[in-house]
Amino acid sequence: MAKSKPIHVAVGVILNSDGAVFISRRHAHLHQGGKWEFPGGKVEAGETVLAALQRELQEECNIAVEQALPLTVIEHDYGDKRVRLDVWQVTSFSGEVKQREGQEWCWVAKHELDAYPFPAANQAIIDCLTQGQI
Repeated sequence: MAKSKPIHVAVGVILNSDGAVFISRRHAHLHQGGKWEFPGGKVEAGETVLAALQRELQEECNIAVEQALPLTVIEHDYGDKRVRLDVWQVTSFSGEVKQREGQEWCWVAKHELDAYPFPAANQAIIDCLTQGQI
């Protein structure tokens, strides 16, 4: 039986002027609920990844992404769901970052990310951050 196509997700890595990273906790009822994540969401049909990132971060985080650079692409199979994370580093934005969808959120120093439980697919992003690649 063929596996379904992975869910394509645009993910933003947002750093503040102190180098801390913006993360939020997934709602309990969602897949991987209760775990922390980097903001983003599904890429819609006919939408570029950058356009999806801009839309999702405006909806979720109250910011207008002005510039972003592709960072990495992660494919992960959770068994019940496959994801393709298209990860971008947000290098310039306007607006004040805040969580608009009722999720718990915080700014975390890169070296403290390991203290937060993330979905397995996010480990490669955390590795990039903690190893100084971002």
